[in-house]
Amino acid sequence: MSFLSKQFIDVIQWTEPEDGILAYRYPMEDMEIQTGGKLTVRDSQLAIFVNEGRIADVFGPGLYTLNTNTLPILTYLMNWDKAFKSPFKSDVYYFSTRLQTNQRWGTATPITIRDKEFGAIRMRGYGIYAYKIADPKLFYQKVSGTRDLYQVPDLEGQLRNTIVARMTDSFAQSSVPFLDMAANQAALGQKIVEAVRPSFAELGLSLENFVVENISLPDELQKMLDQRISMNMIGDMGKYTQFQVAQSLPIAAANEGGGGIAGVGVGLGAGLTMAQSVMNAMKPGQTTPGEQAPPPPAPAADTKFCTNCGNKISRTSKFCPECGTAQQ
Repeated sequence: MSFLSKQFIDVIQWTEPEDGILAYRYPMEDMEIQTGGKLTVRDSQLAIFVNEGRIADVFGPGLYTLNTNTLPILTYLMNWDKAFKSPFKSDVYYFSTRLQTNQRWGTATPITIRDKEFGAIRMRGYGIYAYKIADPKLFYQKVSGTRDLYQVPDLEGQLRNTIVARMTDSFAQSSVPFLDMAANQAALGQKIVEAVRPSFAELGLSLENFVVENISLPDELQKMLDQRISMNMIGDMGKYTQFQVAQSLPIAAANEGGGGIAGVGVGLGAGLTMAQSVMNAMKPGQTTPGEQAPPPPAPAADTKFCTNCGNKISRTSKFCPECGTAQQ
């Protein structure tokens, strides 16, 4: 009666009910596979038979009739002969080989690298990648195991951390300065792919696509970089300061309690004084506000020379004290 009460499976097939499923265990509770039954594996799938915890046969896309000819390893494990006709018990797992696209990666915290121009800097990046299952046997052994359902979110953290770790190594070995990274994102992405692919392959996965969308500095460092860029764009600091003072005149005139024109004059004088100080500090040979200016040269004495002997005498002298010659 127990034999008659069992359910026999004639057709084994699986269609994905939703996106994001990587592995699915076909329900086998109180059910046995009928010898001569059909196994359907679609183009975007792979299937494996597991007998008593050991992987037996792996099937690619196609329609199979289950017998000792199509299950050679399982036949060997169960010591079946060619005349075997009885139903058998085995676990069947389906694996989706579709591309898992638009997977996000990014640095949870900024990573520190050494840059040729700025020295040690902290930077962050993010982007997308796509992968698929390439080796279902390896994926089953190392990742999904005997779970009834294994989905993309279950693997997301592992893959993201692996990418960030390899990305740090790639950036550390890169000779591209930070300011040139934006123009070389495709090349950087390719270097990261080369570093990450072996780690994906160890899990039975194939990294098919990898994109670096953005590389940037943390907010505080980005502000400092913006200031540096602004200084380079300003060029002549003295003219820029005068321009800023001129721009502030309407604001100063509109302020209450500023003393009207007098307040504007005070602000203008302070601004021009500041501008002059900055300009003087940037000119070589000029004194800074804290330095003493050298004393002016003494005026020349009120003297003249004797027309006869050439001796220096007072300009008001009528006669030369040396030779006695009358002076004009």
